[in-house]
Amino acid sequence: MGSSGADSTVFLTLVDNAGERESARLLIDSIRSFGGHLSRAPILLFESDPQVTSCAARAAPEVRILPLAKPQSPPGYWFADKVGACARAEELVGPDVRSLVWFNPECLVLRPPRLLDLSSSFDVALRPVHIRNVGLPVEEPVDEFWRRVYAEVGITDTAMVVESFVDARRIRAYFNTHVVAVNPKQGLFRRWRECFKTLLEDQEFRSGPGRDDLHRVFLHQAVLSALIAASVKHVRIRVLPPDYSYPYNLQAQVPSDRRARALDELTCVVCEGRSLDPARMTDIEVREPLRSWLAARRRA
Repeated sequence: MGSSGADSTVFLTLVDNAGERESARLLIDSIRSFGGHLSRAPILLFESDPQVTSCAARAAPEVRILPLAKPQSPPGYWFADKVGACARAEELVGPDVRSLVWFNPECLVLRPPRLLDLSSSFDVALRPVHIRNVGLPVEEPVDEFWRRVYAEVGITDTAMVVESFVDARRIRAYFNTHVVAVNPKQGLFRRWRECFKTLLEDQEFRSGPGRDDLHRVFLHQAVLSALIAASVKHVRIRVLPPDYSYPYNLQAQVPSDRRARALDELTCVVCEGRSLDPARMTDIEVREPLRSWLAARRRA
């Protein structure tokens, strides 16, 4: 592999069900259509249940289909598979890869995602969370949930502050994980898996500060955020602009001064639960040629 662009970037995603298989098809097509210098980058497509939702039809010279053994985790931890897929991908990529990029399958790439190519200047690139959820406001002391998460990664607190995009809360470092790029040589995804697993095995934590639905669902996000704050120099964290991982799924909640007006002005968009029929996308402008591209793929 070379030293830049598609030669040193690998994308990955995960399919857990039939709906995600269709989403992954669109994601891959969008990368190939609009990815610019990254449009031919290799893609690792993990499938957690190939007997039910086989992705064999998506196999191609630059798309590798891989099984993923489902982790044994207690109920309520929806994204344990994501953590496992990211760590496994980090184990598989070669030494020349400098940007390993996770996409949730319900995302689309609509313009060349140049900032996901980390080059030699950054070790991670991602967005702050859309909504605070379990994020810790800067004016509040560290609570029991975050105290245990921080302890697992070897810190007691962090001075890094971000602002959630939709509800505009200033919180300690807490990042969205729809789209994440890491330098695999740093081993960040593998440490994510280790710390996440340790917390899942901590019965006192699970029955205490991590017992409610919100903290279970977003534990994976909290652990990765804490790891980044603890182990990556802040100057090597690329905080992506709002056109990356834009939450079209939350379009009605985005404040008007932050709301995207046209879909093709976005680089990467989160589409969870939203129709991608351009005729039904009445809350955002969909221009040509993107309008025809979306319409054609709905019929495919």
